[in-house]
Formats: sequence, C-alpha cells, structure tokens
Amino acid sequence: MERREEQPGAAGAGAAPALDFTVENVEKALHQLYYDPNIENKNLAQKWLMQAQVSPQAWHFSWQLLQHDKVPEIQYFGASALHIKISRYWSDIPTDQYESLKAQLFTQITRFASGSKIVLTRLCVALASLALSMMPDAWPCAVADMVRLFQAEDSPVDGQGRCLALLELLTVLPEEFQTSRLPQYRKGLVRASLAVECGAVFPLLEQLLQQPSSPSCVRQKVLKCFSSWVQLEVPLQDCEALIQAAFAALQDSELFDSSVEAIVNAISQPDAQRYVNTLLKLIPLVLGLQDQLRQAVQNGDMETSHGICRIAVALGENHSRALLDQVEHWQSFLALVNMIMFCTGIPGHYPVNETTSSLTLTFWYTLQDDILSFEAEKQAVYQQVYRPVYFQLVDVLLHKAQFPSDEEYGFWSSDEKEQFRIYRVDISDTLMYVYEMLGAELLSNLYEKLGRLLTSSEEPYSWQHTEALLYGFQSIAETIDVNYSDVVPGLIGLIPRISISNVQLADTVMFTIGALSEWLADHPVMINSVLPLVLHALGNPELSVSSVSTLKKICRECKYDLPPYAANIVAVSQDVLMKQIHKTSQCMWLMQALGFLLSALQVEEILKNLHSLISPYIQQLEKLAEEIPNPSNKLAIVHILGLLSNLFTTLDVSHHEDDHEGSELRKLPVPQGPNPVVVVLQQVFQLIQKVLSKWLSDAQVVEAVCAIFEKSVKTLLDDFAPMVPQLCEMLGRMYSTIPQASALDLTRQLVHIFAHEPAHFPPVEALFLLVTSITLTLFQQGPRDHPDIVDSFMQLLAQALKRKPDLFLCERLDIKAVFQCAVLALKFPEAPTVKASCGFFTELLPRCGEVEPVGKVVQEDGRMLLIAVLEAIGGQASRSLMDCFADILFALNKHCFSLLSMWIKEALQPPGFPSARLSPEQKDTFSQQILRERVNKRRVKEMVKEFTLLCRGLHGTDYTADY
Repeated sequence: MERREEQPGAAGAGAAPALDFTVENVEKALHQLYYDPNIENKNLAQKWLMQAQVSPQAWHFSWQLLQHDKVPEIQYFGASALHIKISRYWSDIPTDQYESLKAQLFTQITRFASGSKIVLTRLCVALASLALSMMPDAWPCAVADMVRLFQAEDSPVDGQGRCLALLELLTVLPEEFQTSRLPQYRKGLVRASLAVECGAVFPLLEQLLQQPSSPSCVRQKVLKCFSSWVQLEVPLQDCEALIQAAFAALQDSELFDSSVEAIVNAISQPDAQRYVNTLLKLIPLVLGLQDQLRQAVQNGDMETSHGICRIAVALGENHSRALLDQVEHWQSFLALVNMIMFCTGIPGHYPVNETTSSLTLTFWYTLQDDILSFEAEKQAVYQQVYRPVYFQLVDVLLHKAQFPSDEEYGFWSSDEKEQFRIYRVDISDTLMYVYEMLGAELLSNLYEKLGRLLTSSEEPYSWQHTEALLYGFQSIAETIDVNYSDVVPGLIGLIPRISISNVQLADTVMFTIGALSEWLADHPVMINSVLPLVLHALGNPELSVSSVSTLKKICRECKYDLPPYAANIVAVSQDVLMKQIHKTSQCMWLMQALGFLLSALQVEEILKNLHSLISPYIQQLEKLAEEIPNPSNKLAIVHILGLLSNLFTTLDVSHHEDDHEGSELRKLPVPQGPNPVVVVLQQVFQLIQKVLSKWLSDAQVVEAVCAIFEKSVKTLLDDFAPMVPQLCEMLGRMYSTIPQASALDLTRQLVHIFAHEPAHFPPVEALFLLVTSITLTLFQQGPRDHPDIVDSFMQLLAQALKRKPDLFLCERLDIKAVFQCAVLALKFPEAPTVKASCGFFTELLPRCGEVEPVGKVVQEDGRMLLIAVLEAIGGQASRSLMDCFADILFALNKHCFSLLSMWIKEALQPPGFPSARLSPEQKDTFSQQILRERVNKRRVKEMVKEFTLLCRGLHGTDYTADY
C-alpha cells in the first residue's frame, strides 16, 4: 500500500477487479490513511477506501473487520461500511436476508456494549438505518423489540452495559431519521410509526431518570436520548414528566448541560405552542431557576447562567404569542419577561465577563411583534404593561453597549474587540426596532439623559456613558426618518459641548453627525455647528473611517447648501490627501465626497477647484509616465487613477430627468457650458494614453484606466458625448495590443449609451467590430486561458443585441464565427462565463425574424447549439446553471419552433445521448413536453430540472431535496 502501483483500485471506481477489495487490502489502506506521512498517499488511500465501502465486497469484509482482534480504527471502518451499505443500497438487499442482517447487528451491538464506544455508535446507526428502512411493514414494533431484546436477562453483558447500548441505539434512531435518504412518502409513514413507538421509549426514560440507583452516566444518556426524540415533534404534553425530571436534574452539575439541551429542544419544537396548559405549567419551573441564576452570576459561573438563560429565552421566544393570549396569566408571563430582562442586563462586559446577554435580543423583537399584532383594544392593554418594560430595556441595552475602561479595554484581544463590535451592532439593530414601539418619546428620553449628563455640574460624567447615549441616537437616526423630531436641534447644539478625549467617543460623534446628514439638509443653518468638528477629525488617522464617511454623507445630502464652505472643505481635504493620512479606500471615499461637493458649484468654480485639487496628481502622473515600469510606481499610478475615477463617479452637474428604475437614461442639459469632467478628461487624455503605452500588458493599470472612463460614462451619460470618438479609438488600440476584459466592459457601456444615436454610431460600430474580430482570433488561438474575456465578450454581444441589433447587420461582422464561439463558451467550466453565453443566446434567438443574418445563422447552426444545450443538461454543466439552459430551450421553442421540433428528435435519437441513464421513452417524453410549452418559462425550467436529474441518476434521491 505504500506505493501507488500497489494500491488496489487506485485507478478509479470501476477500474479495479473485485478481488482488490479484500480484508487485507482494506487494512493496508487504513494503515496508510492513518499513519503514512505522505499526504498524497493518504488521499489515494481515502479515495480507494471510499470505493471499497460502496463495493459489493463490503458486505463480506465489514463483518471480518469487526472481529475482536482488530484495532478500533479498523472495526470503526467495518461498522461505517455496513451503515453505508444499509442506508444507501437498501434495494440491493434481498427481503429474505432482512432478519439475519438484523440478528447479526444485534449480536455485534451486544458484543461492543463493553467495547469501543465509537464502534458501538456506528453499529447502532447501522441498525437504526435498517429499522427505518423496514418500518412499519417489515418490522412493525422495531423500537419495542429493541427495548425487549436489550432487557433480556440471559445476555453475557452486564446490566449497565446493556442499558447504555440500548440508550445509544434509541438516541441515534431519531437522529438517523432526520438525516435519512428515505423518499418523502416513506418519511411520513416512518415518522408516524416512530411517534407511536415513543410510547415504548418515554416510560423507560422516566424510570431510569427518576430511579435513585441510576448512575450518572446512565441518567446523562437518558437526557440525550430524550433530547433526540423530542425533535420528532412528540406532543409536548407527552413530554411533561420527562421535562419536569430534566428541570430537577439541573441541580446536578454533571447533568446540567444535558438537561438544558433536553429542555430547550422540547420547548422549541414548532408544535409545542398547541399545548398551552403544559406551557403554563413550565413558567413556574423556569421562574424557579432564578435563585440558581443569581447565584451563578454572583459566582462568575458563566456556563450555568448561560444554560438557564437559554431555557428562559426558549420559552419566551418560541411561545410569546401563545402565552400573551392567556390574558388571565399576564402576571406570570411578565415575571418571565423580567427574568429575561435580568439575562439581557447580566453584569459584566460582553464577551469577556459574560456571553449570555446576546442570546436574549431576538426575544425582544418577537415580543414586540406579537404585541403589535393584536387588535387595537388588546394591543392598548399590553402597550400599557410593556412600554415601561421597553424603556427599561433601552436603559439596559445602552448600559451593555458601554465600553469598558480604557485600561481594561487595552487588555482585550482583537477577537474580543471584534465580538464586542458585532454585539453593539446587534444592540443598535434592536434599538432601531424598539423605536416602532416607543416612537418619538424614545428620542426625547435619550436627549434628556444626554442633556442632564452634559450640563450637570454635580459629578463628572464618564465618556462611556455619553458615548452610549449618542450611540443610541445614531442607531435610530441611521434608519428612521428623524426630520420631524423636535429634539434633534437640541442634540446638534449639545454635540459641540462634548469633551472628546477618546477615539471611541470621537468615532460615535462622527457617525451620529453622519446619521443626521439628511436632517441637516432640511436645516442647513445648523451645518456650521458640526462641520468644523468633522473637518478637524479628518486630520486624525484614528478617525479615518468615521470622519471620511460622515463628510461624504454631508456632501451628498447637503451639497446645495455647502458652497459657502466649499473652499474650506477642499483645502482641508487636499491637505490630508497630500499628507497621506488615510488608507486607500478612505482616500477614494474622500474623492467621492468632493465630487458631490463640487457638483453644486458653478462650472467656473468647479474647474478652479478641480485644477487645484488634481494638479498635484497630474504632475505626479506625468513624472511616473516617464519612469521605467516597476511595482512601486505601478501602485502610485493605480492609486492616482483610482482617485480620479472616484471623483468623477460623483461629480455630476446635471440632474436625472427620471430616477425611476428601468427608465431611459436621460439627463437634463447642463446650462453652464461644457461639462467640467469632460474638460478635465480631455486635458489628461494624452497623459493617460502615455501611461497606457508603457503599462498595456498590466491588467490592473488597464482596469484602472477603464474605470475612470466607465464611471464617467455612467455618471455623465449624454454629456460624455464629446469624448466618444477619441475613447473608441484608444480602446481599439488598447484591445488590439493586448485584449483585456475591462476594455470590453467599457465598450459595453459605450454601446449601451451611445450606439442608438446616429452621431455616435460610426465610432461605436467601428470599435464593436474591431473588438469582435480580435476576440474571434483569440478563440482560434485557444480561449480557455481567458474565461474573463469570453465572459465580458458575451455580455457585450448581448448588450449590442438589446440596444442596437443593427450592429449585427454589418457585412464585416462574421456572425457565423460569433455564434460558434458562443456555443463553445457554453462548455466552459466557469459558471459566470456560461451564464453570459446563455444570456447572449436568449437575446439572439428572439431576433431571428427581424435581423436577417441572425435568422440565417440560427437556421444553419442552431442544431449545434441545441446539442451543446442537451449535453450540458445531460450532465456536462453544473446543476446550478440549468435555469440558464432552460431559457435557451424556451427561446428556441418560441422563436424557431419548426426547426426545434425537427432538431430535438434527431438530436435525442442516438443511444446514450445526452446520458446513458435515459430510456428512449424518457427522451421522447422530454422532447414532447418542451415542444408543448411555448408560454410558461417557469414550466420549462421545471422540465429541465427533472430531466437533468434523470440524466445524472439523481431523480428521487435526497440530492433533489433542495433543488
């Protein structure tokens, strides 16, 4: 087994003669898997062992591997092989062998009851699988039989060993059912059978759990077994006695975790809400845990407090509606809610001193939803009871959101800090949700607290308290429209009074200002109160993200009120950009902010500011263009090009005529003369060409150049028109030298916006024909190394058909070659490329009638397309792509019906095509179904999914469950 040539069956499944799968060879392969240091040998051994497990010989060697003189690793493999054979190849077992197989498994389980536990578990799983396959007809009382057989006194194994083996078997049975590959109709029958059989299980579990003489290991196993069975949706009232026993077992530290798991699983089953009386009985049991919970918190016992909290939340979260409905029991439910509040506010900082409070947050969403779902009268009653509770919750959450002392925080690991950040985001989301319940009074409440804190002269306030209150404001203002709130002016007035001595507080001040940017747009007189703070923060690298994102929001929302501050904003921004205070992504955001800002100025002002803003970068770029290419100057070039493209992304001096999605892209003309972006682009065009000439072979630089123009085109739309001829010419030269996907993507943008305009059609058409011709040459040389180019090319062709089908009328376009290349692209392994190719055909086929060359090529080569589609459906393409191929079939059927009806019969004629698993009848049914459906695309997709499963031999298996 140590060298490949000695490895039985290493050549692959089916290649090895049956003799290879012997006990000796399996043992050798297992030794190689566990002990060979060579990873390649391990992988080969694993592959071969997987083949061995599914081979017919597995029935023979599995039993031999279980012999008592074998080591546990070998015995485990034997037990696993038996499970695989029973669970996956049940149909191979003759009916007359069921009983002997069952008897053998019972014998082995009895033997291993005092042996290796991992082998025992696998054997139990194998017997469980056998039971599920035989139930209910071939083995009607499977569970009762198991209990009876293991309780027999004549067994050589001691009572405790037999008891543990039986409990293991009963535990894995429901688990195996949940993961079994039973067909859907059988699953329902077996579930019903198991529901009846729980009558043989629960009395035994109750007896073992309540029996004082039961050792701890048995009681633990009982709780795990109960936990497994309740997931079969056993009626909650049938579980009552066991749940009560599990509550009692919570006092035993060894049984605590298993008890929690069992109780939570029992309470959480979806069906439990039907048993309201049982749920009401559980509330006092949960409330009875409060002393144990407080004691655990006092002793810093996080595991106990966590477990008790899980139980309280499981009852409250899963059944709040059912329990709220019991109006006469409102006080006991309120007591449960207060217990969960205690868990939310559990002392200590998450996640260092406690990990419990995060479990409770979803409960508060659920409770609020349930209260607000009642009719008006009942809702008013519950609002009266629960509004004070939710105000208390806000206080608790803001306390939990507070940062620890600087000293303590300094000792936290980066992972703990990240967990705390996520926890605060969860609190923020909860506060935002709670606003729906509490409304404007919540903002007033926060404002009053902040005001008292900042104006009180009695005691010094901690920055943590201030930060948390601001964080609460920010959480709400980020998503709720606070424009009509009467406390925001006061808050804006308070912000400059905050003594900022700490990065976390400064960050939150920035984010709060950013969250109020829309309010500032409606109240521009207040901008001057906060803008100096933001500009000052721009100079601090520690506040990089918060200050830049806040400035960007203000510039976007308030741009028409910012001209008086523009010079100052540009000057400060230029200064921090030149000093390189911020990382690349924040520099890009800052440029976007300046783009928004400049958009509201007069053209002369824009040009003046642009000149001062980008001149230093242009000079730097001129210098870099002279240098010999190397990695460091490449980074600088890409950075400068990125700054320009981000500036041009948002610098938009005109206004969209219609912002509705799907409307034509049209903008109102700029009344002030040439567009400033176009003016700048024309000035730097030669320089960009010079840079390109040296960096044409570098995809990153080419991408950065294309991004400048692509973002400008998207922003300017028709205003970009003066640049179209020279850009088309430059793109043509770029693509002719070294084809790159980014150039095709930019070409697609130009086709999208300018191809339908007569004035711009000639240069766009020339570019389209050139890149098409070059890409077709690439296909002749071998396109497999360029899936990104093929992907972008297919998208370009689809866009051309959508926006300007006339591009396909040109005699210089070799449409036959385009069609054949697209068929080839359907066979690429890369999913995005295949999707793009399918997209091209779904645009092409509807134009068979209107574009004569398209009709001609489909008539000549459409059969080739159909065969490629059928091959893909037959198993050559990923199942996730079947909808795309179904779209092609639908388009063929709708637009080329007579051709398709002839081609599909011919194509499916050869035996074994598109899959050897198909019968002639199945192929015939598929072709008839497809030809009949010319209206409902969804139906065609369903037919293709069914057919591909048949082709792959997966129809009717559990692989189809999520498909």
